[in-house]
Amino acid sequence: MGSSAQEEMRRFWEKNSHSKRPLSPHISIYKWSLPMAMSITHRGTGVALSLGVSLFSVAALLLPEHFPHYLEQLRALGLGPVLIFLGKFSLAAPVCYHGWNGIRHLV
Repeated sequence: MGSSAQEEMRRFWEKNSHSKRPLSPHISIYKWSLPMAMSITHRGTGVALSLGVSLFSVAALLLPEHFPHYLEQLRALGLGPVLIFLGKFSLAAPVCYHGWNGIRHLV
């Protein structure tokens, strides 16, 4: 007959403690460095950009009007130049960072 998961786990830990195997290090023992932070940020911007493109694509397929209609509605809001700049920057910064950091990874 098969053993339970608890018995398997108990045998596993007994075997490891008898053989004096080291445990895998936890993330909290690593010293954060610039390359580590840049790599994590690169992955995060990649995920965010792919989600953004996917959501934009689904919206383009499902919304009843064409893009110029929604662009005109956005212009009708009368947002100030500071908000428009922040919106453009929040779209352009992840694209630029991910692109340049991708080139850095390749080099």
